[in-house]
Amino acid sequence: MKPKLTINKLKKAAKEFCKTESSHKNKDLFGVTDGKAIGTYIEHKFQSYLEEHYTYEKNSSAKGIDLPGKDIYTDIKVTSIKQPQSSCPFKDAKQKIFGLGYNLLVFVYNKTDDNKNKKAILDFVSCSFLEKERTADFTTTFRIREMIGDGANKEDIIAYLNDKNIPADEITLSLIAEKILQNTPKQGYLTISNALQWRLQYGRVVKLTETISGITKLIDKVSK
Repeated sequence: MKPKLTINKLKKAAKEFCKTESSHKNKDLFGVTDGKAIGTYIEHKFQSYLEEHYTYEKNSSAKGIDLPGKDIYTDIKVTSIKQPQSSCPFKDAKQKIFGLGYNLLVFVYNKTDDNKNKKAILDFVSCSFLEKERTADFTTTFRIREMIGDGANKEDIIAYLNDKNIPADEITLSLIAEKILQNTPKQGYLTISNALQWRLQYGRVVKLTETISGITKLIDKVSK
């Protein structure tokens, strides 16, 4: 019987998957330049890898998370090192300050094509696991934490949120400010751009050299 997937087993599987795939020559992805198509292909291949070795709750369209089990609750992101970013559904404005509400497993590849053999090589140069509390916007949380340390009040926080065009009305901003003062957000490490969907950028995580609680660098060929 296959063992149950845990966070630690997920990290181990991701690391092994990256090492295996980085040496694999893939004819299916030769000549493919569509990042979304590559990401979908790798996500499915990693899910198949997990299914082969572990038991876990599968994704459902209702939940919208790749690994929705309550003990895992992790979304998988695959992106190119040339522009390490992706999008995710916008739920509410608090996500930019308190995190997305779920963990992220981020695969970052460097793709080259072997023209002679008509095969593609995806070298996974970075793979990181981010706990949900670390998935907020870096600059926004940095400034909010700084303001709280300087004794900011509710009006100060609301003014800052307005200045940063946080997508929410006045009543919601007031509630967010109250929550911030009651519970200082942790420092986030993503760059999150406002849009109909959040645009997540992972450059800071990819280049991260220090040890941060809640962020595990599983593969790192970039910052070293």
